Formats: sequence, C-alpha cells, structure tokens
Amino acid sequence: MSIITARDVTLSFGQTPALRGASLTVEAGEVLAVMGPSGSGKSTLLHCLAGILTPDDGEIHFDGRRLDTLDETARSALRRDTFGFVFQFGQLVPELTAEENVALPLLLHGVRRTAAVRAAREWFPRLGLDGLERRRSGELSGGQAQRVALARGLVARPRVLFADEPTGALDSLTGEHVMDLLVDSAREQGTTVIVVTHEPRVAAYAGREVVVRDGKVHSLAGEPVGS
Repeated sequence: MSIITARDVTLSFGQTPALRGASLTVEAGEVLAVMGPSGSGKSTLLHCLAGILTPDDGEIHFDGRRLDTLDETARSALRRDTFGFVFQFGQLVPELTAEENVALPLLLHGVRRTAAVRAAREWFPRLGLDGLERRRSGELSGGQAQRVALARGLVARPRVLFADEPTGALDSLTGEHVMDLLVDSAREQGTTVIVVTHEPRVAAYAGREVVVRDGKVHSLAGEPVGS
C-alpha cells in the first residue's frame, strides 16, 4: 500500500526549474533511496514530499490525504507529529545536551519532560552512545552527533523518516555504521524511509532505488517514473 504519491510535481526557484514533472510512489514500510548528482532536484523533491516546500504544480498525497494543498499550520503539524528528519550535518541544537536534542520531538508533541528524556535515553545504548547523554554537540564527534540526530529522528516513532544525505559529512566506515543503525531501527519500528544520496554505497542499503535527473524521477533502467 502506498503511503506517499507525487504526480507531475513542478517547482522553480525564480527562473530556475528544479522539478519538471516529477512523479513517485513510496510504499508503506519500504526503504527508498533517491539518487542523483548535485543540482538534479533530489533534495527539492524530498522537501516537497515532506511538506517543507510547496510545489508550483502537481499533486502530493500522504496516506490518501492531499498534502500540497494543506495550509502551513497543518503541514507543520505533520512534520512535528508524523514525520522524522535526519539531515547531512545533524543540525543539533547547540544549547541542548544530546539527550535533550533527542527528546525535542517528544517535547514539541506535548510529552512531559521527564517522560521525554527517559524515552530519549533509551536510544543511547542502542546507538553506541552510552555516557554521552549530557554532552553538547560541540563535545561530540561527527559520527556521534549524527547518531544523536538519528535518534532524534526516530524517537517519536514517525511514520516516515526523511534523510537528506545523512552520511555526507562522515567517513565511509562511520557512514556505513549510521546507515546500518538507520535501516535496522526504522524496520524495527515499521517506519518508511526516504533517503536522498549521491553515494551508491548508501543507496545499497535501500530496498529500492530511483534516480532524479533533470528534475524528473527515473527508474534505474532509465525510464521516467509515472509516465
């Protein structure tokens, strides 16, 4: 059963087209890799699927509900309560400790601080972060910070996790470790994962791969998706 469907999505930044009729269907529970070179439109597509950007034309449906026509309040609620995010550089809040960063989605969802921090702490041994709960982002290595960001993305058990170049700032060994943890944790929770990457070794962790080229989505065989 599909959980996200995009049909003929277009989006331009000024006079520069980023998406030129991109179509894509994402099945519930799958791990999908969206590949493509820099500037191909793959991150723009991810941001449209997540309700961060609103397309100029086309349709995006989430769980049978039209996403692109929702107002910003409704889309913000989806991003807060239903979606999880992991970005290339982690984007941890520097003033917060690692456990507070992980607890943040739960706090925003209205969970009491004590319960939110307790739930956050459960992720630290799972991700090899024992003893780092009280450290701030400046006291963590790149791999540690990205694992904290991964825990933050999954702690609220999102239905969909959007990961934009999640290993781009990491060495290959650390990146493989993060991807192992991401895929295993998501599958354990039944979370759908959409990961944007330009690295074949990262895409290999996915159950399916598509390629964004010139603002359209193509299968690995080169055929446009949805045409």
